[in-house]
Amino acid sequence: MRREPLDMQAVAITRGVNLDDTDWTGKDLKGVAFQQSVLRNCNFRGVNLFSASFFDADLAGSKFNDANMKLVNLEMADLSNADLRGADLTQAYMAGAVIKDLKLIDDTDWTDVDMRKDQRKYVCGLESAKGKNPTTGVETRDSLACPD
Repeated sequence: MRREPLDMQAVAITRGVNLDDTDWTGKDLKGVAFQQSVLRNCNFRGVNLFSASFFDADLAGSKFNDANMKLVNLEMADLSNADLRGADLTQAYMAGAVIKDLKLIDDTDWTDVDMRKDQRKYVCGLESAKGKNPTTGVETRDSLACPD
């Protein structure tokens, strides 16, 4: 059962809040801080998350299809089974993010994403590390600087 999200015009910080199963489709959440919040199985499809913070947030199973995730802070966030297809992660900060079960990254732009070498190696090894981002036109593998 999907829950209605909070009115983010009135709320800019959701530290430590449980927002499981909320649907944020098409919202403008630029700069919103979801730090240490629980956001499992949420729908962020087409959302503007420019410079939002998901520091230490649980994002397992959430969908970020075609989301603007430029400059997003994903430090220590759990992205297990998240769907990032078509997302623009340009200059996102991912050091310490849990990505071990990340599988769906087709058409994602990873240009200048700050991540550890082992994280980059893992993502480059994914079968879905292919395609071209629909917004930026950048090839996924090129943006990851994967060795071919």
